[in-house]
Amino acid sequence: MALPPFSDYWNEIEPTLLILIGFLLFVFPEPATSALGAGLILLGASWWFYEWGR
Repeated sequence: MALPPFSDYWNEIEPTLLILIGFLLFVFPEPATSALGAGLILLGASWWFYEWGR
């Protein structure tokens, strides 16, 4: 049984990476990066839920 190609998982990897990068920026102790990180987390989460329904 072969593994599916990487391109089949790309729709799940992109928003997950966005959430992880947003989390890293959120925990960095600078107000501007925390706000940017929170925005990336929200964008990644909404993108993730959008892809989940497709």
